[in-house]
Amino acid sequence: MKLAQIWIEHASLKLNQTYTYLCEDDRLKQGMRVFVNFNGRRLVGFVESVENVCEDISSLSARLGFNVKKIESILDQESLLTDELHELALWMAEETISPVISCFQAMLPNKIKPSSSHQKIKMERWVRLKEVKDVKLTVKQKEAFEALKAQHEMRLQQWRVNYKSVSKKLEEMNLVEQFEKEAVYCKEQNLILKEDLQLTPEQKRAKLEIEQCTQQVVLLHGVTGSGKTEIYLQMAREVIESGRQVLILVPEISLTPQMVKRVKERFGSEVAIYHSGLNHQEKYEQYQLIRHHQVSVVVGTRSAVFMPFDDLGLIVMDEEHDQSYKQDSMPQYHCRDVCLKRAQYHKCKVILGSATPSLDSYARTVKKVYGLVTLSERINHSLPKVTCVSTKEAMKKGQSYMITDVLKEKIIERWSKKEQVILLLNRRGYSPVMKCADCGEVLMCPHCDVALSYHKEDHCLKCHVCGTIQPVFRHCPACHSSHWMPMGFGTQKLEEEVHHMFPGIKTIRMDADTTSYKNAHQKLLDAFGRKEADVLIGTQMIAKGLDFPDVTLVGVVNADAGLNHTDFRSVETTFHLIVQASGRSGRSEKQGEVILQAFDPSHYVLKTGAANDYLSFFQKEMEYRRLSSNPPYTYLISVVLSDANQQHLVSESQRFAQWLRNSSEFKVLGPSELYRIQNRYRMRVLIKGKNLTQLKDAVHYAVALHRKHQLRSGLSVDVNPLRLD
Repeated sequence: MKLAQIWIEHASLKLNQTYTYLCEDDRLKQGMRVFVNFNGRRLVGFVESVENVCEDISSLSARLGFNVKKIESILDQESLLTDELHELALWMAEETISPVISCFQAMLPNKIKPSSSHQKIKMERWVRLKEVKDVKLTVKQKEAFEALKAQHEMRLQQWRVNYKSVSKKLEEMNLVEQFEKEAVYCKEQNLILKEDLQLTPEQKRAKLEIEQCTQQVVLLHGVTGSGKTEIYLQMAREVIESGRQVLILVPEISLTPQMVKRVKERFGSEVAIYHSGLNHQEKYEQYQLIRHHQVSVVVGTRSAVFMPFDDLGLIVMDEEHDQSYKQDSMPQYHCRDVCLKRAQYHKCKVILGSATPSLDSYARTVKKVYGLVTLSERINHSLPKVTCVSTKEAMKKGQSYMITDVLKEKIIERWSKKEQVILLLNRRGYSPVMKCADCGEVLMCPHCDVALSYHKEDHCLKCHVCGTIQPVFRHCPACHSSHWMPMGFGTQKLEEEVHHMFPGIKTIRMDADTTSYKNAHQKLLDAFGRKEADVLIGTQMIAKGLDFPDVTLVGVVNADAGLNHTDFRSVETTFHLIVQASGRSGRSEKQGEVILQAFDPSHYVLKTGAANDYLSFFQKEMEYRRLSSNPPYTYLISVVLSDANQQHLVSESQRFAQWLRNSSEFKVLGPSELYRIQNRYRMRVLIKGKNLTQLKDAVHYAVALHRKHQLRSGLSVDVNPLRLD
């Protein structure tokens, strides 16, 4: 008899403990999924530990003080996680103050996730020789028989296609049988590989400095177009040749196609891909490739950091500053922290690459926690010319508030030369606000405290928070007027304006609306690369990492719009956006140019961004952070409480904040009211201090009290939050 400690599938801090079950099956191991009866419901559990017991159920129940139930069934043949990943999940739960089961669920692909929503693993039909008999065969039958004998087994579909006329006859003769086998990924064969490029003297120097750096983590700060990717690839080759594995992370799916293309050109079928654009079966197949050590390189987004490597030799985190590396739902981990933890286990180097490093990372290089290696020159030795244009002054002169005359002239010039243009506007849809022209009523989402955005292509209103879609109202619900006034503009309206200004120009738009279907990012970027469009219009997904040799003009529309956010990191994210977007221009022999349209071109973020002066920006912004006692000078933990009942929420939030105020070692801010999401009111309690361990201990204590007193509000904890809007 075995006594097992089981995590229940519900990812809630209120159920964040193991529950005891009995099992008579000797196969049970840590890291397996099981079906259990929990509170009268059949749920999926995840095995934390197993021990042998000699007692019977009645004596065991008497000793433990409760009736011990039996595990109903075991779902897996083997443990789903390595020992390293199991320990990593427990560490993550402690560090992020999250339910342990949510960490296991974040690590595993949907097909084998410890959840009732997991899907069946896809099976394929194969054929194999059943028995060899002394039977007279025709020439074609013998050819098919010998081919199958040589391969041992073959997919049924391939068997039918290759030997159409005789395949069924051989099965009827009892020489061949069908059987089922788990579907596996078919590697691409006979890929034409490219040689490594010749490194410039500066690249050689940077590569050598990384290799000789005594710190395990190295920040590679290189201007856009300086050749950081080539350094990654050449270091990856050396690691692979030594028999170890490489992980290359990119922040968004939009960057994956170009990185995958470059990596596959070097390493062929040795590459696995893992990102949210894959379906559940594709993710599972890629996961299995890595698990069985059939590939040496993995390219992926945030979740790829949990792949079951057994011997990692290098981790590369490209565009390390990007906020997409932070998970925005439980567990709210930062990919960088997980990279560092895995690097400690595998004793490998971590390269954090960026043209605009996060202030947190650069501050660690100043403190010598990370090593610092710089690339200050572009490969083509030519940074783009950057011009700031005041949108406010342009509007006073009667110019378009979307495309000023300066930008308009530059687009005409590039179009006439058959060069390409990128226009960046970090807002999707047609108009972010729909307002009644008579009474001023703004159409709001019925489930969230946010305005509905107008999408002209679909002629509907969408909530960009919860996804609610509504038809456009014919009459104002407040005054019954039929006069609507769209306020502001998004990528749809900008594209419309481009076609109005430049009749006949070809455009491609990339935003969350146009990239919602499978492989959309790759198809749109490939089309732009083939010059099927003159202008690429998009949100921040086109601002970084893309490399098109014919793009010689980048226009950033409303470049300072991000400064309107109340978050203290808004200046930093605006700087990242400006510099990264500017870096898409003039990446080959042709001279590049950038036009930044802003309402306040005198702001220091516009000036330093236009000059590509990271150090000046770093010093200026760090001074503001020091004066306001914000990270990286302090640590923050955000606790968001939510409830459908506003009165209950206010009361419980105040109670939670009071539990935290028992210590005078840190500041407790709030509770402050946030906007409602999906019919749930929200309040945030923020704690700030210089000792992160102390902050986490205090939140763990308050969370335990919240559970002990059975408070009904939901809890979401974010350690070191990146956004506080």
